[in-house]
Amino acid sequence: MNFKKFLPWIIVAVIVIVGYSWVKGINNTAVTLNQDIEESWGNVQTSYQRRNDLIGNLVNTVKGAADFEKSTLTAVIEARAKATQTTVDPSNITPEQLAAFNSAQSGVSSSLSRLLVTVEKYPDLKANQNFLKLQDELASTENQILTSRTRFNEAVKPYNTHIKTFPNSMFAGMFGFQEKAYFNAVEGAEKPVEVQF
Repeated sequence: MNFKKFLPWIIVAVIVIVGYSWVKGINNTAVTLNQDIEESWGNVQTSYQRRNDLIGNLVNTVKGAADFEKSTLTAVIEARAKATQTTVDPSNITPEQLAAFNSAQSGVSSSLSRLLVTVEKYPDLKANQNFLKLQDELASTENQILTSRTRFNEAVKPYNTHIKTFPNSMFAGMFGFQEKAYFNAVEGAEKPVEVQF
Protein backbone atom coordinates (compact mmCIF):
# COMPACT_ATOMS: atom_id res chain seq x y z
CA MET A 1 0.00 0.00 0.00
CA ASN A 2 1.42 3.35 -1.05
CA PHE A 3 1.08 5.77 1.93
CA LYS A 4 2.26 8.78 -0.10
CA LYS A 5 -0.72 8.40 -2.41
CA PHE A 6 -3.16 9.09 0.49
CA LEU A 7 -1.06 11.77 2.24
CA PRO A 8 -2.71 14.76 0.48
CA TRP A 9 -6.17 13.43 1.39
CA ILE A 10 -5.14 12.89 5.00
CA ILE A 11 -3.77 16.45 5.18
CA VAL A 12 -6.97 17.88 3.68
CA ALA A 13 -9.11 15.81 6.12
CA VAL A 14 -7.04 17.01 9.11
CA ILE A 15 -7.34 20.67 7.96
CA VAL A 16 -11.11 20.34 7.49
CA ILE A 17 -11.57 18.71 10.92
CA VAL A 18 -9.37 21.28 12.68
CA GLY A 19 -11.07 24.18 10.82
CA TYR A 20 -14.53 22.86 11.65
CA SER A 21 -13.64 22.44 15.34
CA TRP A 22 -12.16 25.94 15.48
CA VAL A 23 -15.19 27.65 13.85
CA LYS A 24 -17.57 25.57 15.98
CA GLY A 25 -15.66 26.74 19.08
CA ILE A 26 -16.05 30.39 18.03
CA ASN A 27 -19.80 29.95 17.53
CA ASN A 28 -20.44 27.90 20.68
CA THR A 29 -18.49 30.30 22.89
CA ALA A 30 -20.45 33.25 21.48
CA VAL A 31 -23.73 31.38 22.09
CA THR A 32 -22.74 30.66 25.71
CA LEU A 33 -21.67 34.27 26.35
CA ASN A 34 -24.88 35.55 24.72
CA GLN A 35 -26.93 33.33 27.04
CA ASP A 36 -25.09 34.88 30.00
CA ILE A 37 -26.13 38.33 28.74
CA GLU A 38 -29.77 37.28 28.37
CA GLU A 39 -29.75 35.87 31.90
CA SER A 40 -28.22 39.09 33.23
CA TRP A 41 -30.80 41.14 31.35
CA GLY A 42 -33.55 39.03 32.92
CA ASN A 43 -32.11 39.90 36.35
CA VAL A 44 -32.11 43.61 35.44
CA GLN A 45 -35.76 43.42 34.42
CA THR A 46 -36.66 41.51 37.58
CA SER A 47 -35.07 44.23 39.73
CA TYR A 48 -36.95 46.98 37.90
CA GLN A 49 -40.19 44.98 38.12
CA ARG A 50 -39.74 44.69 41.89
CA ARG A 51 -39.33 48.46 42.06
CA ASN A 52 -42.47 48.99 39.97
CA ASP A 53 -44.44 46.70 42.27
CA LEU A 54 -43.19 48.55 45.35
CA ILE A 55 -44.05 51.91 43.76
CA GLY A 56 -47.64 50.75 43.33
CA ASN A 57 -47.84 49.88 47.02
CA LEU A 58 -46.13 53.14 47.99
CA VAL A 59 -48.55 55.21 45.91
CA ASN A 60 -51.53 53.46 47.52
CA THR A 61 -50.11 54.14 50.98
CA VAL A 62 -49.49 57.81 50.17
CA LYS A 63 -52.99 58.22 48.68
CA GLY A 64 -54.30 57.72 52.20
CA ALA A 65 -52.95 61.13 53.21
CA ALA A 66 -56.01 63.23 52.34
CA ASP A 67 -54.28 66.50 51.50
CA PHE A 68 -51.26 64.99 49.74
CA GLU A 69 -50.29 66.68 46.46
CA LYS A 70 -52.04 64.73 43.71
CA SER A 71 -49.71 66.07 40.99
CA THR A 72 -46.74 64.35 42.62
CA LEU A 73 -48.58 61.02 42.71
CA THR A 74 -49.72 61.45 39.11
CA ALA A 75 -46.12 62.08 37.99
CA VAL A 76 -44.95 58.86 39.67
CA ILE A 77 -47.81 56.82 38.18
CA GLU A 78 -47.20 58.21 34.67
CA ALA A 79 -43.43 57.65 34.85
CA ARG A 80 -43.99 54.10 36.03
CA ALA A 81 -46.43 53.43 33.16
CA LYS A 82 -43.98 54.84 30.61
CA ALA A 83 -41.15 52.71 32.02
CA THR A 84 -43.16 49.51 31.82
CA GLN A 85 -43.96 50.21 28.15
CA THR A 86 -40.28 50.58 27.20
CA THR A 87 -38.98 47.16 26.21
CA VAL A 88 -35.61 45.87 25.08
CA ASP A 89 -34.98 42.78 22.96
CA PRO A 90 -32.29 40.88 24.93
CA SER A 91 -31.12 39.04 21.81
CA ASN A 92 -30.32 42.33 20.05
CA ILE A 93 -29.62 45.00 22.65
CA THR A 94 -28.74 48.19 20.80
CA PRO A 95 -27.39 51.41 22.34
CA GLU A 96 -30.62 53.16 21.26
CA GLN A 97 -32.84 50.59 23.00
CA LEU A 98 -30.76 50.73 26.16
CA ALA A 99 -30.76 54.55 26.12
CA ALA A 100 -34.58 54.63 25.81
CA PHE A 101 -34.92 52.08 28.61
CA ASN A 102 -32.45 54.00 30.78
CA SER A 103 -34.28 57.27 30.13
CA ALA A 104 -37.66 55.79 31.08
CA GLN A 105 -36.26 54.28 34.28
CA SER A 106 -34.55 57.57 35.08
CA GLY A 107 -37.95 59.27 34.85
CA VAL A 108 -39.28 56.82 37.45
CA SER A 109 -36.32 57.47 39.75
CA SER A 110 -36.73 61.23 39.40
CA SER A 111 -40.47 61.27 40.11
CA LEU A 112 -40.00 58.82 42.99
CA SER A 113 -37.35 61.10 44.51
CA ARG A 114 -39.76 64.04 44.30
CA LEU A 115 -42.45 61.95 45.97
CA LEU A 116 -40.15 61.00 48.85
CA VAL A 117 -39.05 64.62 49.32
CA THR A 118 -42.69 65.77 49.36
CA VAL A 119 -43.49 63.17 52.04
CA GLU A 120 -41.19 65.06 54.43
CA LYS A 121 -43.99 67.65 54.81
CA TYR A 122 -46.39 65.01 56.19
CA PRO A 123 -45.39 63.84 59.68
CA ASP A 124 -48.27 61.32 59.91
CA LEU A 125 -47.15 59.71 56.65
CA LYS A 126 -43.51 59.69 57.76
CA ALA A 127 -44.56 57.80 60.90
CA ASN A 128 -46.70 55.27 58.98
CA GLN A 129 -45.09 51.83 59.46
CA ASN A 130 -46.20 50.58 56.02
CA PHE A 131 -44.68 53.62 54.38
CA LEU A 132 -41.41 53.24 56.29
CA LYS A 133 -41.20 49.55 55.37
CA LEU A 134 -41.86 50.31 51.69
CA GLN A 135 -39.26 53.08 51.76
CA ASP A 136 -36.66 50.64 53.15
CA GLU A 137 -37.60 48.03 50.54
CA LEU A 138 -37.27 50.63 47.79
CA ALA A 139 -33.78 51.56 48.99
CA SER A 140 -32.83 47.87 48.99
CA THR A 141 -34.29 47.44 45.51
CA GLU A 142 -32.30 50.40 44.17
CA ASN A 143 -29.16 48.60 45.37
CA GLN A 144 -30.34 45.43 43.60
CA ILE A 145 -30.87 47.43 40.41
CA LEU A 146 -27.34 48.82 40.60
CA THR A 147 -25.93 45.33 41.17
CA SER A 148 -27.98 43.87 38.29
CA ARG A 149 -26.85 46.61 35.91
CA THR A 150 -23.23 46.10 36.92
CA ARG A 151 -23.49 42.33 36.38
CA PHE A 152 -25.14 42.92 33.02
CA ASN A 153 -22.17 45.06 31.92
CA GLU A 154 -19.82 42.37 33.25
CA ALA A 155 -21.63 39.79 31.06
CA VAL A 156 -21.50 42.02 27.97
CA LYS A 157 -17.74 42.61 28.12
CA PRO A 158 -16.49 39.03 27.45
CA TYR A 159 -19.10 38.57 24.72
CA ASN A 160 -18.11 41.78 22.92
CA THR A 161 -14.43 40.95 23.34
CA HIS A 162 -14.98 37.47 21.93
CA ILE A 163 -16.85 38.57 18.81
CA LYS A 164 -14.66 41.63 18.11
CA THR A 165 -11.23 40.02 18.37
CA PHE A 166 -9.56 38.70 15.24
CA PRO A 167 -10.11 36.10 13.78
CA ASN A 168 -13.44 35.60 15.60
CA SER A 169 -14.71 38.85 14.10
CA MET A 170 -14.59 37.27 10.63
CA PHE A 171 -17.10 34.60 11.61
CA ALA A 172 -19.23 36.38 14.25
CA GLY A 173 -21.13 38.40 11.64
CA MET A 174 -21.73 35.30 9.54
CA PHE A 175 -23.32 33.61 12.55
CA GLY A 176 -25.43 36.69 13.31
CA PHE A 177 -23.61 37.83 16.45
CA GLN A 178 -23.54 41.59 16.94
CA GLU A 179 -21.97 43.82 19.53
CA LYS A 180 -24.15 44.47 22.60
CA ALA A 181 -24.57 47.83 24.33
CA TYR A 182 -23.49 48.59 27.89
CA PHE A 183 -25.52 50.35 30.56
CA ASN A 184 -24.15 53.87 30.90
CA ALA A 185 -24.86 56.47 33.52
CA VAL A 186 -28.01 58.51 33.02
CA GLU A 187 -27.40 61.71 31.07
CA GLY A 188 -26.38 64.49 33.44
CA ALA A 189 -25.15 62.11 36.16
CA GLU A 190 -21.64 63.51 35.78
CA LYS A 191 -22.77 66.92 37.08
CA PRO A 192 -22.35 67.55 40.80
CA VAL A 193 -25.52 67.56 42.86
CA GLU A 194 -26.48 70.90 44.37
CA VAL A 195 -27.01 70.63 48.10
CA GLN A 196 -28.93 73.45 49.75
CA PHE A 197 -29.44 73.92 53.48
